[in-house]
Amino acid sequence: QVQLVESGGGLVQAGGSLRLSCTASGRTFSNFAMGWFRQAPGKVREFVACISLSGGSTSYADSVKGRFTISRDNAKNTVYLQMNSLKPEDTAVYYCAAVRARDSGTNYVTGRISDYDNWGQGTQVTVSS
Repeated sequence: QVQLVESGGGLVQAGGSLRLSCTASGRTFSNFAMGWFRQAPGKVREFVACISLSGGSTSYADSVKGRFTISRDNAKNTVYLQMNSLKPEDTAVYYCAAVRARDSGTNYVTGRISDYDNWGQGTQVTVSS
C-alpha cells in the first residue's frame, strides 16, 4: 500500500487557478500510475486525469481537457494537478489515487476508478461564480 495526502484545495473565483498536490509515502512512488478524481455533492466520483509511471503518458476527462494539467515529480514522490480557467462546475472534493503498475509498462494509464486501490482523503475545491 501507499499512503496519499492531498493539499492545495481552496476557494477561488471562476476563471482562477489552483494547483493540487498529492504526496505519497510507503512504497516506491515510481512504481505507481497516478490519477485524480473528483466528487461533487450528490454525484458519483468521476475521473479527472491520470499519468503513467514516468509521466510520459497522460489522459484527461473531456470536461477538463485544455484547462487542467497533470504532472509528477518522482524525486519528490508527488503528483500535481494544475487547474486553470476554473468553472463553478469544477467544485468538488478532489481525490488522488494510485495503482501499482510496474508490470504494466511505463506508459500505462487508466481512468477507471475500479483499477485504483490506494486513495487519499481528498481536498475541497470550491469555485465561486
